[in-house]
Amino acid sequence: MRRRVFPQDGGRVSETAQRAPDHRPYFFLSYAHTPRYGVGGPDPDMWVERLFRDLCGHVLALTDLPAGSPAGFMDREIRSGEGWSERLGEVLSTCRVFVPLFSPRYFASEMCGKEWYAFAQRAIYHQAKSNRSAEAIVPALWVPLPPEQLPGPAERLQFNHRAFGDRYVTDGLYGLIKLRRFAEEYEAAVYELAKRIVSVADTTRVASGSPVDYRHAPSAFGKPSGGPRPMHLTIAAPTRHDLPEGRAPDYYGKQSQDWNPYHPDSARPLAYVAQDLVRSLNYQATVSSFDHEAPPDPDQPPARPEILLVDRWALEDDERCARLAAFDAEPRPWVSLVVAWNRDDPQSRLSEAQLVRKLERTMPRQMSQGRPACRLAARGVFSMEAFGQILPQVVESAAQEYLRHAEVFPPAPPPGSARPTRFRLSGPMGAPAPAPAPDHPDTHSRGTAPDAEDTDDGRS
Repeated sequence: MRRRVFPQDGGRVSETAQRAPDHRPYFFLSYAHTPRYGVGGPDPDMWVERLFRDLCGHVLALTDLPAGSPAGFMDREIRSGEGWSERLGEVLSTCRVFVPLFSPRYFASEMCGKEWYAFAQRAIYHQAKSNRSAEAIVPALWVPLPPEQLPGPAERLQFNHRAFGDRYVTDGLYGLIKLRRFAEEYEAAVYELAKRIVSVADTTRVASGSPVDYRHAPSAFGKPSGGPRPMHLTIAAPTRHDLPEGRAPDYYGKQSQDWNPYHPDSARPLAYVAQDLVRSLNYQATVSSFDHEAPPDPDQPPARPEILLVDRWALEDDERCARLAAFDAEPRPWVSLVVAWNRDDPQSRLSEAQLVRKLERTMPRQMSQGRPACRLAARGVFSMEAFGQILPQVVESAAQEYLRHAEVFPPAPPPGSARPTRFRLSGPMGAPAPAPAPDHPDTHSRGTAPDAEDTDDGRS
């Protein structure tokens, strides 16, 4: 980009001119593959490819991307012989905007959920480090869906689809692209979508991140269930008012939830970064302070799975240390311990051996229970990126243990029936939870159920 000097600014180079050229793809088009109907039938995903080409053309026209720079990416661009998961991970770590094509098949696809999580995790890191919102997911309706069919991460998006046209809202892009009489509505909707992509990309400017390993990436949509999935985050950390003598206050605030162990790399408290990450896994996440919670009754079944985030410095307070020891004395496998620890903090590095021994004496059960990822998290997580990588495994472990230990209730038998019925876990509000839906099989093709091709005239 050429440097432009404005005399009225005293010869200073404008902020826009100082900005380095950004040739990253403007958008990643995430979609669920539709299987062919019948042997040798037409490729049903050619309509998605048509949408992709149209979006790329508009983005190139609306920006100053140089020749050869990609306007967008869809997985059909992966060359034969190229590592599929590696290429997807690379693009998701650099693209500026994530564009999911909403449809029933999309939210049944584990692979689409992995793509969503990979980008959402990047946006959460960006917000943590800059303390600026990074809403860079721009959804598009491929097939209209009622709100109750959307998983939590999609339902929480603040997006006005009606700005793309009434016909778009009722028929989706698939209906507009397939039917000739809606040609003008299709062109208008795609143009508005391209404008939104460019606007969001230029205003949020989400930083590039590290590629996600698809072998271990979770799905943002979770598993099919009949209701919300609770997950509680409890913070055991000092405040600025009760710090150990000589401890630097830079990592603390007025309440335990303000603890920010990865300062100055992160500008947001860890509790709220963790809450965003848990929500991106389709859980309803709540946060509280360990100091302000009543001790749980060991004779009662668990009410929810829980992540206990501990600052080793919290054990320097004798009363808090005794309460943590009492908590550890009872087996609670549905609680997973995560110790956030910043080795770039000179005080923590100097006192590490002493504080590790104290935590091991205080909470031996929590430090040794659970899966290998849980034991690793209890030994110390040293960076924001490492925290984001291990948290999904810890969350999954806590959720599975909760399902094993939660109280069960026999559902009421049908009127006039004496047939025994299956026991079900209590739901998050105390009502019997609905029976889980069967898992949706998913492969690289991302689709399994047949879908008949529209017989109306299509446009080439």
